[in-house]
Amino acid sequence: MKLNRYIVLFAALATVACTDMNKVLPEGGTMLASQRQEVLVAVPSRASADFTGLFNPLGNPNYFGYGTPDDWGVLMMLFCNDAEGPDLTLSDNNYNWFSVCGELSSRNASYRNPVIRYRTPYMIIANANDFLAGFPEEVEDQNSIYMICQARALRAFAYMLLVQDFQFNYTIAKDKPAVPICSPDVPDPANNPRASVQEIYDIIVADLNYAVENLDGYVRPSKQNIDLNVAYGLRARANLLMGKYADAAADAAKAAEGYEPASIAEVSVPAFMDISEHNWIWGFDMTADIAKTFKYATSSSWLRSFSAKAYAAGTGTYSSINKILWDKIPATDVRKGWWVDAELHSPLLDGLVWDAGEGGKASGQAISEFEYDDKLAFTPYTNVKFGCNPIGTTDNAEDSPLMRVEEMILIQAEALAKSGNQAQATQILENFVKTYRDPSYSATAGGRNFADEVWFQRRVELWGEGFGIHDVKRLNKPLVRFLGTPESTSWSPNFRFNLAANDGWLNMRFNNGELNTNFAIVDNTGGNLPKMDQNPGLRDGVTD
Repeated sequence: MKLNRYIVLFAALATVACTDMNKVLPEGGTMLASQRQEVLVAVPSRASADFTGLFNPLGNPNYFGYGTPDDWGVLMMLFCNDAEGPDLTLSDNNYNWFSVCGELSSRNASYRNPVIRYRTPYMIIANANDFLAGFPEEVEDQNSIYMICQARALRAFAYMLLVQDFQFNYTIAKDKPAVPICSPDVPDPANNPRASVQEIYDIIVADLNYAVENLDGYVRPSKQNIDLNVAYGLRARANLLMGKYADAAADAAKAAEGYEPASIAEVSVPAFMDISEHNWIWGFDMTADIAKTFKYATSSSWLRSFSAKAYAAGTGTYSSINKILWDKIPATDVRKGWWVDAELHSPLLDGLVWDAGEGGKASGQAISEFEYDDKLAFTPYTNVKFGCNPIGTTDNAEDSPLMRVEEMILIQAEALAKSGNQAQATQILENFVKTYRDPSYSATAGGRNFADEVWFQRRVELWGEGFGIHDVKRLNKPLVRFLGTPESTSWSPNFRFNLAANDGWLNMRFNNGELNTNFAIVDNTGGNLPKMDQNPGLRDGVTD
């Protein structure tokens, strides 16, 4: 397979500032808000056409039309969050379009990677603003109210991604500058300074409160839509980020109602690929028609090791777990098998068949070393957590989880403990892990304090689902990728470094498009591009 070489610098990249996005309509129309309000009052169902497009930035390939394998919306942002964190490793080769995440050069204002990660949430915000502006102040149609709730929840979700990228966590930086507020009410788009972290969370909480208060009774047509459980789950995340632990625990419990974690048997095979999986609360519904617009710009191309139309399999750029975390997973835990070991073995491969037609066929453990034109052999610690249907597919139409009940259980455990209810927190955590992942589990067996134990469980359970660097910052932890020696880690040498918890390089920088059109922006500073093997003595309490 011949693939384009990775190009880091995209100097001539055309960018759009967040303030410019306020003028962009989701369908390219030019109808005034007042005119749209008149239409929606007369024909409420007209809103459905615009509403459907609100979800496209979540994961549509080539959303901005760059024609590159790193343009796939929010799912790409979540992938970057993990690739910038401690636990998801990628090969350092000419085909790795996400090398900027491994080396943390993603702070360069001219690179495409940070541009996409800035534009995507602001496009969600702009689309939501435009959609909401089409409604009169008082809305009586119930279906319209349900759509308004979802638009506001999506807007909150987008701001939540941005605020975590551009500033440290709420509990230590709520008065610090975060990102601009993009709204039609901004008086001067060219002079729109960064709002504080507190001001951004005020918007997030107001939007999620409205959704929680008005989504009762809504029956969604797809798990891609946002119902009451999702709204509670998003608010649980927001409360956790703000350190409002009792509220986070209560919201997470509400979000989890009606859902059960995947069983040990269900995660003993590659999974996490179908939005109908019963433990998913919210997900992106990829279809073959959507994926075919650019199959390389999909989660299946990068995160799933069983796709035959993929950068991962075609170039050996597999998404793998860092050895220092994998080594901490007990042998009795079913999740140990979510990644192949150093000898490329995993029990999850048993019973699988990769049929490549003229390229040959492999089954079971032989899949790891199977090679043909569209697949290279797995590398140590390659993930087999995320499945494809069938193995060796070229459709790349697998769905992606955006929220699972397991996350909500882990939020409950963390938040209850931090709000003073240690006994209940321990009971919830042990019940989850013992019942659904490791029958031999004890919360004290790993020798970590309870907060670090929950983070360990999050890092294992939610690996590859987008929480990596955001959890590091939320918990005010150092970024630890190696334990002082090259042998301790599976990160490539150029990506092998540690960063202190207060290192300014953890915060994203604004791209040239924003800096050149919004003159009130004062960019983030502090820190430097990491160097190989720096800070070898840092430890995070989980992988020590």
